Amino acid sequence: RAAEVDRREPRAVHAHYDKRAKSIVVELATGVIVHLPSWLLQGLEDASPQELAAITLSPQGTALHWEKLDADFSVAGLLAGVFGTQAWMAEVGRKGGRAKSAAKAAAARANGQKGGRPPVHTADRTARGHRRA
Repeated sequence: RAAEVDRREPRAVHAHYDKRAKSIVVELATGVIVHLPSWLLQGLEDASPQELAAITLSPQGTALHWEKLDADFSVAGLLAGVFGTQAWMAEVGRKGGRAKSAAKAAAARANGQKGGRPPVHTADRTARGHRRA
């Protein structure tokens, strides 16, 4: 069974904090190297570089641990994009949606010139299974 788990579950062989890139770098047994922005991981967003550098791997290489920060992440979860609780992930998404940039402003203006979002007509809603009021 252990050999089967070894084949299926990603395992880290090394992890460190890259201070210049402000990211957690995880090297997998397959040779794949993953960089994760530290601010994206719940519990690590306000940590100092010294705290972030104190990463330990689980004996099997299936998890990353920060003792002082009381933070743990499974390697499989990180690879699947799970960077915290559901509420944390929703907040990260909300912050991204509020981001302001010249490109986002230009896209909003262009959409507005086209009339914005098209209105939903009663016939459209009925076709999608909504009842008329």
